[in-house]
Amino acid sequence: MLNEIKKIESELEKKFAEIKNFDDLNNVKTYFLGKKGVVSALGPMMASLSSEEKKECGIKLNELKNKINDKLDEIKEKFEAIELETKLKSEAIDVTLPATKLNIGSSNILERIIEEVEELFMSMGYDVVDGPELEEDRFNFELLNIPKGHPARDAQDTFYIEDENILLRSQTSPVQIRTMLEYKGEKPVRMICPGKTYRRDDDDATHSHQFMQIEGLLVDKNISLSDLKGTFDVLAKKLFGPDIETRFRPSYYQFTEPSVETDISCFNCHGKGCNICKNTGWITVSGAGMVHPNVLRNCGYDPSVWTGFAFGFGAERLAMLKYGISDIRTFYMTDLRELKNFDRKELNND
Repeated sequence: MLNEIKKIESELEKKFAEIKNFDDLNNVKTYFLGKKGVVSALGPMMASLSSEEKKECGIKLNELKNKINDKLDEIKEKFEAIELETKLKSEAIDVTLPATKLNIGSSNILERIIEEVEELFMSMGYDVVDGPELEEDRFNFELLNIPKGHPARDAQDTFYIEDENILLRSQTSPVQIRTMLEYKGEKPVRMICPGKTYRRDDDDATHSHQFMQIEGLLVDKNISLSDLKGTFDVLAKKLFGPDIETRFRPSYYQFTEPSVETDISCFNCHGKGCNICKNTGWITVSGAGMVHPNVLRNCGYDPSVWTGFAFGFGAERLAMLKYGISDIRTFYMTDLRELKNFDRKELNND
């Protein structure tokens, strides 16, 4: 058995020299120490030896196993070190290269306009009030001086949900009605109500069946049309710049008397005429007027004591004018490249 051990020892260097990779390493380990390996095969031979021979051969056999294992571990560590070095070189970071730019989100253009309007009116003592989008006919029409059968109902192109009593609100005016009813004609009202509204109006890229409307209402004693003009003037200058001029033109709405169209001087051509103002020098922004006495009565306010003004405009229209947007669908896109354009415009305006 000692001769067999010496024979195996003479093979070691040759076999170790053949190891070039991890596969070779495993093959050599199996050849010597596997279940059917040449070293493992010596174990059964111990049974036929005398006690003295077993002792001597056992020591030699253990030394042989330890020698093989130590050498294999040494080679394995060497291969692992080479592999790690290769990996580190291939994954090295070139600190001179420009950093990867991470795209970040941007506030929605429409939300930005609404927040700007809210902040302005809150600074003037107005409340921001919300209400249901699924509305009753009496709040959306009747209490606003638009009775059943009135042609204005057809102009609204309303989405009715349940016969003619439940509908998707076609304006945010019902929020004003609910607020006045809540106050029971006993105290002043100062409020704006931004929110979604719904109409069958999506004929072109500037209209949508669902849009954001911002309406405002002020009811108090001794309120006149000049108060509305001053309020609108402050809003226009806040949104479009201090050089903007404003004007009123006579109009007609069922819930205001008198009623006006509110215009601003063209911020693009400054009155000279361009495609934005259709060569008139003026841009229509919203409709407004003094609250109709019938509306005040319907909500519990005595028109001989209380007066007020109301106004309403589409948030999309304000944003389209301010940022030069031609397609209303832009507000509902999630393309960060598109949003960056408007961030840049706002920075330039500021």
